[in-house]
Amino acid sequence: MAYGKEEKKLSQAEQHELAKRQWGCYVRARDNGHLDYIEIAKQCDAFYRGKQWDPADLSDLDDQGRPALTINTILPTINAVLGEQTTRRMDVNFKPRGRGQQEIANVLTKLFIQIADNNKMDWIESQVFADGLIQDRGWFDVRIDFDDHINGEVRVVPKDPMDILIDPDAKEYDPRTWNEIFETRWMSLDEIEEQYGQAKADKLRITVEEGSALGVDSVEYEETRYGDTSASVEYNQGNTTNPEENRKLRSVRIVERQYYRLKECMFYVDSVTGDMREVPLNWSKRKRESFADEFGLEILTKKIRKVRWTTTADLTVLHDEWSPYDSFTLIPYFPYWRRGRPFGMVRNLISPQEQLNKISSQELHIVNTTANSGWIVETGSLNGMNADDLEEHGAETGLVLEFNRGSNPPAKIPPNQIPAGLDRISQKAALNIKQISGISDAMLGTDSPEVSGVAIQAKQNRGAMMIQVPLDNLTKTRQYLAEKVLSLVQAYYTEERLIQITDETDPLKERVPMRVNEITPEGLIINDLTLGEYDVIIGTSPSRDTFEEIQFAEAIALRQIGVPIPDDMILEYSHLQRKGEIAQRIRAMQGTEPPTEEQAQIMQFQAEAQIKKTQLELAQMEAEVQRLQSESQLNMAKAQETAEVDPQLKIADMQSKVEIKREELALRERLSQMTNQVRTGQSETQAASKIAVAAMKPTGGGTSG
Repeated sequence: MAYGKEEKKLSQAEQHELAKRQWGCYVRARDNGHLDYIEIAKQCDAFYRGKQWDPADLSDLDDQGRPALTINTILPTINAVLGEQTTRRMDVNFKPRGRGQQEIANVLTKLFIQIADNNKMDWIESQVFADGLIQDRGWFDVRIDFDDHINGEVRVVPKDPMDILIDPDAKEYDPRTWNEIFETRWMSLDEIEEQYGQAKADKLRITVEEGSALGVDSVEYEETRYGDTSASVEYNQGNTTNPEENRKLRSVRIVERQYYRLKECMFYVDSVTGDMREVPLNWSKRKRESFADEFGLEILTKKIRKVRWTTTADLTVLHDEWSPYDSFTLIPYFPYWRRGRPFGMVRNLISPQEQLNKISSQELHIVNTTANSGWIVETGSLNGMNADDLEEHGAETGLVLEFNRGSNPPAKIPPNQIPAGLDRISQKAALNIKQISGISDAMLGTDSPEVSGVAIQAKQNRGAMMIQVPLDNLTKTRQYLAEKVLSLVQAYYTEERLIQITDETDPLKERVPMRVNEITPEGLIINDLTLGEYDVIIGTSPSRDTFEEIQFAEAIALRQIGVPIPDDMILEYSHLQRKGEIAQRIRAMQGTEPPTEEQAQIMQFQAEAQIKKTQLELAQMEAEVQRLQSESQLNMAKAQETAEVDPQLKIADMQSKVEIKREELALRERLSQMTNQVRTGQSETQAASKIAVAAMKPTGGGTSG
């Protein structure tokens, strides 16, 4: 597409051809591993939920009267790893690189915390992590959402792993190295009309009313016959031209594909630093050339990889444009990744879990048959009951059998002996699950009571090493996620915004406003997020409750050895219900509470009054110095004759007092300024930093990074 011009609209035939190509790419990705993945993902999810027997096997066992036990050891095993992840929450920081500034990096860190808080990132990450462990794959979707903010906000949502199709040729973990990625889902015509418009829905309705041209996987119909309105059936309409009248369209498969294509783009180039920034797509020739002349930039044209976004439903193209983002919106999490083959933890636990269930069921069956092994009865020997009655009541406690004189008494059939070592096989199956997953009894909290605490701690640390691979891959995913958020912030957070951040210095942890991209009356931009390059530093931090417990214990320990930690800081790490108010009262009693607005005004008034008093005293002293100097020469002779004190000494003494008073006045004026700054809520360091940043900013516009 040419700069400043719209793309040419596709004709009907071209749209059909594009939809067919899209469908062919989808079928290739679907048939090259995705269908197999769906089957194993459903099985892994069922095993985690405790549905671990095949329905056919359950039916056979029930017909034979044999038990089918489910000893779900996968559930606590996976939950132990999920719990380990909750104690290692994501901690993201930014540091400047290139022309970046540390102050802007701090603002970006606070902004990321605000974005994570708005999106409930901890819960979303836990869900994606669970999807990865259980169903092999987890997905974040990161894009700009305009529902709550007119200029857009970063929105992060989890995706169903079974809806995402990976590029069959992918070899690396990073999705930026892939060629394409798919998201597919079933949507009704009403949903399509709501999202893509009535014209698209009507066009699609006309296309599929006479049958899908792409096969059974593209369109789904349902029966509308009397008496069975809920039964749905799929039809392959590829060769059908006259469908029955009793069918209606149920849903259509939406195929959303993001893929890379070469595109010719223009860049601004700084000839001094070599930095490059892409020219906005909607700028006209005159505007981009005037901008280059104003800032001394050169314009370079070259072909680069850009993301194309195409969405189709059957033979209808719903959307086909260049993506507004420089990379895919989907960020993956794979617990294990081996040359394009991701897998999770449950997959390798299915076989030992099935072994444990079958052996445990067999043990119970043998015990049951031992307790009621059956009877040997001579025909007609029973008195008052028959063989069927004995079969029904033969295992009851206190059973009394009466048999006819002269006949052989009923005898129990000797039961089979329990095979030696059968119990050890079940123990081996349970042990295999622990060895494969790396989750020991110490990590599950089921270790023997006689084991020492030191040994348990050592086992827990060793168990954490066994699950380090999925946790390390989670760190990799966090890196890609933070880089994606940074890219969106620098591209879309270009106007002045007011965001709410948590004031960590406040005991009540209230939210305070912070402005970004603020334009001053002089034309300077404060907290400009669009310029500069920044690195992402990924760390981990414990959950809030765990973190405060650790900090509280360490603060108490330091207080006990003599470190003067303030009382209010110790209270902030406690679990008291109104700890913020209590800490505030303690500061008020100890005189360390920051002054209120009224108190600051009174302090300012008192300081100004004291300054005026000091100025008056200084003026009196300076007048006294002048009087002494004028009289010194006249009284010099008389002073020498009477041996009085030298007037010069009095002058020197008075001048020293004047200097002291001047220093006192300067100090009081300094304290008055600090009091005024406290009242206005701006420290001197903050003011100086803002002035320094503003001085470093160029006047006028700038390129967006």
